[in-house]
Amino acid sequence: MPDQMTAATIRARGLSATDTAETIITAIAAREPEVRAWAWFDAEALRAQAAALDARPERGPLHGVPVGVKDVINTRDMPTQHNSPRYAGSRPGVDAACVDTLRQAGALIVGKTVTTEFAFTQRGSVTRNPLDPARTPGGSSSGSGAAVAAGMASLALGTQTGGSTIRPASYNGVWGWKPTWNAISREGLKMYSATCDTLGLYSRDAGDFEILADVFGLFGLSDLPAGLAGLRVAFMKTPTWPLCEPSVAATMDNAIALLEAAGAQVTEVALPAPFDGLAEAHASILDCEGRAALLNEVRTTPDIHDEFRAKVENRRGETPDSLRAAYRLADACRGQFDDIAAEFDIVMTPSATGEAPLGLDSTGDASMNSMWTLLQVPVVSAPGLTGPAGMPIGVSFVARRYEDRRAIAVARLAGAAFAAARAEG
Repeated sequence: MPDQMTAATIRARGLSATDTAETIITAIAAREPEVRAWAWFDAEALRAQAAALDARPERGPLHGVPVGVKDVINTRDMPTQHNSPRYAGSRPGVDAACVDTLRQAGALIVGKTVTTEFAFTQRGSVTRNPLDPARTPGGSSSGSGAAVAAGMASLALGTQTGGSTIRPASYNGVWGWKPTWNAISREGLKMYSATCDTLGLYSRDAGDFEILADVFGLFGLSDLPAGLAGLRVAFMKTPTWPLCEPSVAATMDNAIALLEAAGAQVTEVALPAPFDGLAEAHASILDCEGRAALLNEVRTTPDIHDEFRAKVENRRGETPDSLRAAYRLADACRGQFDDIAAEFDIVMTPSATGEAPLGLDSTGDASMNSMWTLLQVPVVSAPGLTGPAGMPIGVSFVARRYEDRRAIAVARLAGAAFAAARAEG
């Protein structure tokens, strides 16, 4: 997809929705047979939608910007099927709040992107990584990350309950943003965990996230950095660092060196001991809330996968005591993290445990993401660095809750430094 298909350049050049629709239709015809990112796409419906947008008397900030929507997010004029036979052909007839907001801003809703079943499992989907079709694009937002990377959408919506937005962003070499929990309404999204479920967003340029922050009415900040010089960066390996491949350690060393060369001050910060229990707390909370969310699906679907039955049957053996302890720990660590992060301008951490794995049976390891999801903080994954197989490895920038614009601004600056270093060879 040409560079002018970012939201910022579509707006700057005044492209019509019809223009962008035709570009996307051509891109999907070329890439979709190999990538398989779309659960539903109708070229004629897209053309009709584009014509209706161009007939509007006024243009919104996202006029004609092509957006893919993960197929666990309701759309009024397209099926929402959750990659589940039970919902085949299901049409809820109403937009999720986030889709409604995007349409009001003039976005062109391209179609529904492939998800793992109910956005729940790490079992692989049919979607392939557009940079190497032998590898997974990650999940559960498999199609959203792949569609943006393959040039079949300018933006895409995903979700994240563990690592379902940030990990695919890393694997596909695109920008990924997990906003502050509940900063963007999740009305109309399939429920998994009320504590962790968060809308996710993908783009080809960090500047588009700034536009989206305006569209979704996120808090403004008056002290955003204009450059990397003097920026105070906390590098946090997190308790799951031992699961990272050596390529991630090398990539983070490279990222630190590039930021320091630009004048940033990077300090490695170890989290206090209580944070060591967050991975287990996250698993307990997802078991508890997933059990409630899946109860009806299991009881009405005799041939449902045993993974879902295991959740409903509480095979992990969670108890009221274990669950209260998990929630208590999460609450305490959120406050502690706010205090620690307040001493720095931003926190930097890996986006994934390695490059996109070979094979499609699994969507990869989300262990580098679950802590941040449970802490409910904003995370932006910046692309630009690669591992030994030549595949992308993202770097995440994390801010305190409701400081999404800070994470976006710093990630944008860092991404420019990564891109410049790569261009120099």
